Amino acid sequence: MDSAKTTQFDLTRLIRENVRNMTPYSSARDEYVSDGSEKVFLDANENPFGDGINRYPDPQQRTLKTELSKLKGVNQDQILLGNGSDEVLDLFFRAFCEPGRDNVITVPPTYGMYSVLASLNNVENRKVLLQRDFTLDLNGIFNVVDENTRMIFLCSPNNPTGNSIPEEQVESLLNRFTGLVILDEAYIDFSGQASWIKDLDRYPNLAVTQTFSKAFGMAGIRLGSCYASREVIAVLNKIKPPYNVNELTQRTALERLKDLERVNEEVEVLRSEREELAGALSALNFVERVYPSDANFILAVVDDANRRYRELLEKGFIVRNRSGQPLCKNSLRFTVGTQEENRRLIAALNDLK
Repeated sequence: MDSAKTTQFDLTRLIRENVRNMTPYSSARDEYVSDGSEKVFLDANENPFGDGINRYPDPQQRTLKTELSKLKGVNQDQILLGNGSDEVLDLFFRAFCEPGRDNVITVPPTYGMYSVLASLNNVENRKVLLQRDFTLDLNGIFNVVDENTRMIFLCSPNNPTGNSIPEEQVESLLNRFTGLVILDEAYIDFSGQASWIKDLDRYPNLAVTQTFSKAFGMAGIRLGSCYASREVIAVLNKIKPPYNVNELTQRTALERLKDLERVNEEVEVLRSEREELAGALSALNFVERVYPSDANFILAVVDDANRRYRELLEKGFIVRNRSGQPLCKNSLRFTVGTQEENRRLIAALNDLK
């Protein structure tokens, strides 16, 4: 393990000057926070007729953050919620990267939105390919770091490869890099590794993003979360849209959090099904390699990805052809479905010649 501590991290240096100097918007629900007593609200120009959704949602999602604070073991002021993880990731670019000047580092093959958001915000994306075993090329990363490198984006477990980034490699980045390390843990619930949220107090340059879209099964409500130091969260709160998480999303997420036993049961089923599917894929003569996975999907190398994709589509199965990604030639990504869906998929695969 790399035990040296970060000594040069200075958050103030990273914040864009215009963000540092701006006065954030103060909404009606920021200025008056309900104490639960009966009041007549005439402050926000809302329509007074309705069934509860005629009112603006809590801009700070306090009730939802209270529950997440208990679940994740962090303070509420270390949590930011967004309209999906993509909004959260975009806020990092807008807060810490000066367009046309600064750069970030990504490590393909990985989640494609990092690159899209860099382009959208006119921020150079310096891509350092993963090594053949899908671990980080640390020397390659530090060779391209300069004084304008603001963030490094890691996805662990990684999409589309399914592996977790080795702990010692993440520690090395946190200890040596003076910018922010954004660790995307969208698939962490399917992994045997613990979340890096537990290390937030050790590393002021660490930010962890998670989502309700995967293990919680709520992709349709668009809810992402970020866990970081109070100082980082305060910067992101300063620039986020005032009502970025709607009332229906907040209510639905709260209901799901009351049923964690079921969430955990579903995760265990998917883990078990993942192993069954991996074994079935390995037995196929046209599958050349099945990569180990800590996520709810499996990446497999086949003889001809385009052909196998078309054949599966004709049988009614939509998988993801990842052949266009670096290091992923002739690779298909299989999301783990229900037990019934997986049995049908395995039968269809066995029918292919």
